[in-house]
Amino acid sequence: MKNPPSKSKIVFMTTFPPTQCGIATFTQDLTNAITNVFGEAIKCVICDLTDKPKSDKNISYSLNPKIKAEYKRVAQEINEDKAVRLVHIQHEFGLFGGEYGSFLLDFLEAIDKPVAFTFHSVIPNPNLELKSFMQLLVSNAVSVFVMTKQSQKILLESYGISEDIIRFMPHGTHLVNYKNPDELKEKFNFENRTILSTFGLLGEGKSIETALKALPEIIEQTPNVLYLVIGKTHPNSIKNNTDKYRNYLETLVNDSGIQNHVLFINRYLELQELLNYLMVTEIYLFTSKDPNQAVSGTFSYAMSCACPIIASSIPHTREVLTSDAGLIFDIGNSEQLAKATKQLLSNKEMRESMAFRAFQKTSESSWENIAIKHVHVYGKSVSQFLNIDYDYPAIKLDHIKKMTSSLGMIQFSKISIPDISSGYTLDDNARALIAMCLHYKLFRKKEDLNYINTYLNFIKLCQKPKGTFINYIDKNGNEHLKNTYMHIEDSNARAIWALGTVISLKEYLPHETVLNAFNCFVKCLSWSSDIKSPRSIGFAIKGLYLYHSVTDDIQAVSIIKKLGKKLLADYYLNATEDWDWFEDRLTYANSILPEAMLYAYLITEEPTFKKVANKSFDFLLSKMFVNGDFKVISNKGWHHKNKEPHKYGEQPIDVACTIQTLNIFHKTFGIKKYEKMMKVAFSWFLGRNHLKQTVYNPITGGCYDGLEKENVNLNQGAESTICYLIARLVMESNQIVKPQPIFRKRIVKVKQVSKYSNKKPPIIIN
Repeated sequence: MKNPPSKSKIVFMTTFPPTQCGIATFTQDLTNAITNVFGEAIKCVICDLTDKPKSDKNISYSLNPKIKAEYKRVAQEINEDKAVRLVHIQHEFGLFGGEYGSFLLDFLEAIDKPVAFTFHSVIPNPNLELKSFMQLLVSNAVSVFVMTKQSQKILLESYGISEDIIRFMPHGTHLVNYKNPDELKEKFNFENRTILSTFGLLGEGKSIETALKALPEIIEQTPNVLYLVIGKTHPNSIKNNTDKYRNYLETLVNDSGIQNHVLFINRYLELQELLNYLMVTEIYLFTSKDPNQAVSGTFSYAMSCACPIIASSIPHTREVLTSDAGLIFDIGNSEQLAKATKQLLSNKEMRESMAFRAFQKTSESSWENIAIKHVHVYGKSVSQFLNIDYDYPAIKLDHIKKMTSSLGMIQFSKISIPDISSGYTLDDNARALIAMCLHYKLFRKKEDLNYINTYLNFIKLCQKPKGTFINYIDKNGNEHLKNTYMHIEDSNARAIWALGTVISLKEYLPHETVLNAFNCFVKCLSWSSDIKSPRSIGFAIKGLYLYHSVTDDIQAVSIIKKLGKKLLADYYLNATEDWDWFEDRLTYANSILPEAMLYAYLITEEPTFKKVANKSFDFLLSKMFVNGDFKVISNKGWHHKNKEPHKYGEQPIDVACTIQTLNIFHKTFGIKKYEKMMKVAFSWFLGRNHLKQTVYNPITGGCYDGLEKENVNLNQGAESTICYLIARLVMESNQIVKPQPIFRKRIVKVKQVSKYSNKKPPIIIN
């Protein structure tokens, strides 16, 4: 989705690529993420700290940090742009001219825009002069970001900075497709090697020699070890065209006789190539020797790529690297490093456990999430950043396809890896059929038809001679024992919905596909009127409505009317003055109930159906939209009548169902608030939730399984991924074709479908 033309700019005062330094890369990653998440609603521009101005579309200002007069000049230039809402200064000692960078005070005195700082280093135990200078910087800021809690503590206790202005924000990391290292080794011809690695701009502070000195002992235990030293030398480490430090390391390798076990990759790597190297790494070695280094981007990136880590003891590693994600050794101690590496290399189970934990710990610090959190903080000081629209990710079917075997949609995944042992369900394949039909209707991709037929054939496999369905199929394609004791009325009704979806698209889908769905559907007519549970009734009515939309089958009208009256009975039994609902609690997929009432009204024109549809939906929306934000009904005990609702435990299925219901209500009545609510609800997937974290993974195309109190469930199973896709397709369809109200007097054509025995009926199409 394209946002309106940009109205808000953020100026980042920083170094920027092609300048080779960590802050330049950090800023590029952060600004790219803000653009990816918020699109044209926010424009990030750069004030480049350089004595050699660059030509770059993102660089609007250049400031030579060594020239004092430049600071006031640039501040005045920024003041002239009314679209600039905030200046975010990336602060590091040495970047700015003057003692402690005091030239920066001239900029702060002249600028009339709000200012935020990110302190990339916080020096402990400051002298009085440094303390006073830092306090003066902060007095000009609306927010101060730090990347470790230790830095936050130092600012509070040693500098006397107010807690109200400090924001802890971990270093950002890149989302990757979670994989076993062996899956990528062939790409680099590393199939028979055990990979250790270190990356970053090379310099003495990296202390690579610590790892090289430990390597002979490691090789004795694991002879196929290969240690990758990834990255160019830092420009500041090359003097008189001599790379003294790299020469020292290469000499050390040769003198130790380990040439076949060390590979120097002396070049700048594009991001994806770097991430691939990290993903083939069995153990990442972090050997920095700076005891005051507050944060390391290389360390964070390695964790996010599911690397077990052995790290030297600096504030960042001590804070983040718990014993379940890696091991810590004393700075410069090669013996401890060798011992820890040998321990992990001899225990594959421990490595895999640490890899998963490292990946899990850094998921909340993905650059997308860091962008969301930054803009949320900006909004507390600058009102223009409140309620900015999220940009919609491109529609991506990668994970759906990955989760689909020749039999059907696999039920669960471990992170993004399909878990075939979980088997298959009718529920998931019915949802997948609906999603792929919607995708085909929008985009007419021929390959979609293969998936549509796969899911439809799975439904046929689950249908029994009397027309009902089983829900559970094991990994081998056999009926699962769970079918004998699990309640499966919902799954049966969801199959009706899916089959009705296929039939309703008879103008788009191949005749044979529609005929297969029709033959399954008509077998359901004999038992569908006996459905009892409210949600099952809702799913069935939706399927029957879709079926009737192209067949005008009077039997469907009769069943919808009968099921609608059952829902009415449930409503009158439970509804009170302050509880307009069909049950004594709100559970999951709640919106299907008022949606079913609306379909019943559109088919029968009975005013009671319309009245209850509107009243119950308004009631539900009042519980899910609070203070302008969308809150999913918790699955941790649900929301019971006359009781405080439970919190947290939010699942994508509720979001998708609500969006679909808002869509049909908007199309029916043309009420603008429903369209606005759809956007707010969909933004839940993208980070507008209590964790300020994305629930959708744009790298895999998968959706996470749920939002808990303090974390996201990172598994990307079938239900969550399909529900996201359906919601995304609904939003896309409304961008392509603006919905028009369809509320009108409906004339129901009576066309009787004969009662079928064993004979396959024809499709009645007009």
